[in-house]
Amino acid sequence: MSDRWVSVEEIAEHLGVSKDTIYGWISKREMPAHKVGRLWKFKTGEVDDWVRNGKASDDYREAETSGHTSQREKHAGGGKADG
Repeated sequence: MSDRWVSVEEIAEHLGVSKDTIYGWISKREMPAHKVGRLWKFKTGEVDDWVRNGKASDDYREAETSGHTSQREKHAGGGKADG
């Protein structure tokens, strides 16, 4: 089965969370998301791996804010990524 691109609504349903939670994870927790025009799209396999690695967890967020630089900041030079 191919890993098709899914919408915010579909990934929220897949994970059992709200769309607002998804948007928060994109901006604050580096959820793997890709901007296609004005829309965010996701590969369920990438998102599932991200969740399995604990990055959706509150514990992960606490560790990140305790002084570690995020991967997005390292990659983008500290600026906001513009998918």
